[in-house]
Amino acid sequence: MLEGLKENVSLKEYSTMRLGGNARYLCEVQDYHDIQQIVEWADTQSLPVIMIGGGSNIIWKDEGFPGVVIVNRIPGFEIQDQGEQQFLIIGAGENWDEVVERSVANGLSGIEQLSLIPGTAGATPIQNVGAYGREIADVLVCVQAYDRTEKKMVVLPKSDCGFSYRSSRFKESDKGRFFITSITLTLEKRNPRPPFYAAVDSFIQQQGIAQNEVTSKIIRDAVIAIRSAKLPDPKEVANCGSFFHNPIVPMMILEEIRDKYPGVAYWPVGDDEAKISAGWLLEQLGLKGYHEPNTGIYVWDKQALVFVNEKATQTAQLLAFRDAVLKSVKDTFSIDLVQEPELLP
Repeated sequence: MLEGLKENVSLKEYSTMRLGGNARYLCEVQDYHDIQQIVEWADTQSLPVIMIGGGSNIIWKDEGFPGVVIVNRIPGFEIQDQGEQQFLIIGAGENWDEVVERSVANGLSGIEQLSLIPGTAGATPIQNVGAYGREIADVLVCVQAYDRTEKKMVVLPKSDCGFSYRSSRFKESDKGRFFITSITLTLEKRNPRPPFYAAVDSFIQQQGIAQNEVTSKIIRDAVIAIRSAKLPDPKEVANCGSFFHNPIVPMMILEEIRDKYPGVAYWPVGDDEAKISAGWLLEQLGLKGYHEPNTGIYVWDKQALVFVNEKATQTAQLLAFRDAVLKSVKDTFSIDLVQEPELLP
């Protein structure tokens, strides 16, 4: 057996929801060469392989994982100075928020809006993470990855990543094919320019800061303050962040909801669709701050989209609560919500 490979490892500490069974094997890697070696070994044993980062957007099943779990710890933070444009090369195992913090400390702008998002750098293209008017696709140049189909390292430019709202080819058509080892971003060595996202702009104005004085650190501080006020820290409170995507619905559905709920929170998407706040939908069902006694799940009192593992001991309890919420939303609003954290395997 390979060096560093552990057997029968509990996966509860490899998901911020702190639920799940055991992995048959688990290994933490610091170098892309290790990934190739582990995958080749697993193939000889006919074992499935999966790679994870910080575990902030995944939920393990109670059955655990019957193969090899690779935990990506690959480090790296390199700035290549090209004048006003700066290229930032990041190891996929780096803590994402620490990457943002370091980029801001170096006077760079472009990802400060993505502050305090949990997880690793390598996970950001998979989800096409986004917040406060910015998503990783806006600044990504390319990803380096181990291609399990071609059995070699490859470089995929942004145009080959299949980005869409909170998704990519890594999550959809080619799920499980690419194990990302590093990402390259293009940032700028200047202050961010307005207009800023509404909530961020409001925070800046409350601080009495003129827009022409706004730095990437000011934006980062604003985002941290806003997120901290409504979202629990997964290091301290067991959760996976937003549990559902904001649904995009036809205008006809929106109008039906507006007839009954004039205060519905939504954003237009083109001429014939709208994005509705999933958190608002759950609030209308009275779920905000709700402690479910049978499953041990608590709905965060500052953001109804966050499900907290308060007393649950099994993933089945979380899924039972999820299913009840999905049914209530469907029955009340005729909307099918889509789960955001991935259920593995």
